[in-house]
Amino acid sequence: MTTWHQEFFAAVGKWPWLESLNDSVSGAVQPVYDRFRGNLAVELLHGGRWAGHALHPALSDLPIGFWSGSLLLDMVGDDTATKGKLDAAGTLSAAGLAAAVATAVTGVADWTVSDGEDRRVGLFHGLLNGAATALQGASLAARLSGHRGSARTLGMASMAVTTAAGFVGGHLVQGRGAMVNRVASNTGPTRWVKTVAIDDLPDREPKGVDVEGRKVLLYREGETVHALDDVCSHAGALLSRGPVVDCVVTCPLHESQFDVRDGHIVRGPAHHPQPSLPSRVRNGFIEVRGSQPGRRRSTT
Repeated sequence: MTTWHQEFFAAVGKWPWLESLNDSVSGAVQPVYDRFRGNLAVELLHGGRWAGHALHPALSDLPIGFWSGSLLLDMVGDDTATKGKLDAAGTLSAAGLAAAVATAVTGVADWTVSDGEDRRVGLFHGLLNGAATALQGASLAARLSGHRGSARTLGMASMAVTTAAGFVGGHLVQGRGAMVNRVASNTGPTRWVKTVAIDDLPDREPKGVDVEGRKVLLYREGETVHALDDVCSHAGALLSRGPVVDCVVTCPLHESQFDVRDGHIVRGPAHHPQPSLPSRVRNGFIEVRGSQPGRRRSTT
């Protein structure tokens, strides 16, 4: 049964003006991102292998917290303010604006490696956050000019829009699984399972196989065979469709890179390593069995 919020976000993703704006923004932002994709600073914006998760959701707590504190102080304080000086509520408002800049930058970085409906809804999320930040900026300006009442009203409006933006962001992460580990629950099979003949796996060419419902990438170096979960932990693309150079496979969707020998991240935007499966050759056939995500294994 479809819920009201599923229907709402499905409709949002089809808004003509949003689709048009998405195409325009993507056309401007994507080439810049692609140009600097391999830069360490870009990978840090995602969080990637350094943090083990996306930075954007964590940073988003900062402006929300600062602005909530500012609003609370406004509600319990008096209506007097010194023109040109910040009171405690104003200081929190300004701190939230500074935090919002960092949050926005990491959000844009994550948005560039999203697709389809996630990309359009993510843009809507960003527009709401932009509106909330503008309202908070106007609130701070009113506060500095001595108009405490206007500052309070604008601050309340900012928090209302921020709440709406948070609802949209929650849908993307919890409802759509954006920027989460797509292979966290992959552990099977619990026994050795025959896949393909060793002679049918060309040397240094990736091959995707199905092992009791689990997608597995096989890669051969002479007599040594490596096996990884074929589903990219970042966005679910099949790694076996990407190139492998010097034992590093590049995801064909967003160009995350993993070492086929143990699944560790070579380059983001992926945050989680690929599960590495034990493999062996028996009677001319390659056999694999399951393992926990990211666990190192040796080939026998």
